[in-house]
Amino acid sequence: MTASGVKRGDLIAGISVAILLIPQALAYAEIAGVPPFYGLYAAALPPIAAALFASSRHLQTGPVAMTALLTFGALSILAEPGSDEYVELAVLLALIVGLIRLGLGLLRAGVVAYLMSQPVLVGFTSAAGILITASQLPTVLGVDPEATGLLRAAGEALVSPDEWDPATIAFAVAAAVVIVGGRRLGPRFPGVVAAVAGAVVVSSLLDFDGATVAFVPEGLPPFTLSFPWSRLPSLLVPGAVIALLGFAEPVAIARTFAAQERTPWNPSREFVSQGMANIASAISSGFPVGGSFSRSGIARLAGGETRWTGAVAGLAVFAFLPVAGVLEPLPRSVLGTTVIVAVIRLVRIPAMVRLIKITWGQSLVAWTTFIATLALAPRIDIAVIIGVAAATAVHLRREALIRVETSVDGSTLTIKPYGVLYFGSAPRLSEALIEQLASVGDLTDVVVDMGALGRVDYTGVIALKRFIDESEAAGLTAELTNVPPHATGTLSRFWGDSLSRWVHPD
Repeated sequence: MTASGVKRGDLIAGISVAILLIPQALAYAEIAGVPPFYGLYAAALPPIAAALFASSRHLQTGPVAMTALLTFGALSILAEPGSDEYVELAVLLALIVGLIRLGLGLLRAGVVAYLMSQPVLVGFTSAAGILITASQLPTVLGVDPEATGLLRAAGEALVSPDEWDPATIAFAVAAAVVIVGGRRLGPRFPGVVAAVAGAVVVSSLLDFDGATVAFVPEGLPPFTLSFPWSRLPSLLVPGAVIALLGFAEPVAIARTFAAQERTPWNPSREFVSQGMANIASAISSGFPVGGSFSRSGIARLAGGETRWTGAVAGLAVFAFLPVAGVLEPLPRSVLGTTVIVAVIRLVRIPAMVRLIKITWGQSLVAWTTFIATLALAPRIDIAVIIGVAAATAVHLRREALIRVETSVDGSTLTIKPYGVLYFGSAPRLSEALIEQLASVGDLTDVVVDMGALGRVDYTGVIALKRFIDESEAAGLTAELTNVPPHATGTLSRFWGDSLSRWVHPD
């Protein structure tokens, strides 16, 4: 980064982002299952690394709720959250996520950013929003539940009002009022910052004895190149899921701003950017990171002009680390409140209900992903795989259900298929032929009108040839008509010069 590349607006916007990033980093570290101060490590070097390669000028990188929850889901079954072993696994997971994203970017495979089904995302993010909220409820209420599991622990906390801590709840309610009320004053009002700063001051003055951040080491993050490589196999699948699913949010941010400002962006380059950010997080003792909607919006509102806004934010966090101990009196219930207020927008149950009225197949995908995510928590990476499998199954079933219209004119049968002709849907042609042969006994010719086919792949051509052979075996003369241009080449390569025997001139 050169000084000449940084605009005045980047400095203002970067500092504005850092002011929000610091409390969010603490909160999202708790979701990820690591001590809060590790969030500051994940908020310092990663934004700088991302800025060096970013395609979007507004996208802000660092700890985010969704990736933090995925991290917790992957690691909580392997080690005790908050333990040294758990932190080491989180560092390794960040490295895996980074290397996968970097590899996809270098291979120019940014197109995979568009392949995640929207119903899968809606179902997953809605359930994730519920799980994240549930994970913070015991903290907000000041309860230490004995139950394991996010939903069970939240349920135990809710039904145990005799264990609620009034002072802890008071801090949480006050924080919610400041954050939500601040939104009415305009998007520039730093509600989270005001809530956190006020809570730190009041907690110190009252000598609050509830759960607080407690320990925040002052100084630079501990840099490391030592990773628990023996645990690599157990983290490869979760790492791949986080690398792909966690990239959906940065993609949405970059695409939205690019469309609004009519500027180009490159998903492959963004993969490289996010990959380098996670590698940077790993070597600076952080955990997996991603792109933030709220911080990206602030960067834009505050006048950020180039991608160096993120680098300024990271440098500002670095500058704060030597005095980070001032956050030690911060009540954890305030952090929990900032998380709940931020992620409640992820829960989109009305959208999922509307999907039922629009398309049963895609609503099945969304609800399957939603239920699987809640049921399998914390192994939500498996729920994502189930959702993707459901989306694939629905897609294959839709392609297999090719629609075929038939008409008879004298002794000529015309068969017109609609949809995609491939090995799974081609048998429907044979069924239509057999049905008509059984009901109309004096047929002599069969014409296949291919004008309504959206695609004909190689296996579809083979199946079409089999259909023609079956027709001729039944004593019929077979012809093809309205062959689409996209299918002509495949047909010619398969049949060669003999294609003219069956193709009817238009």
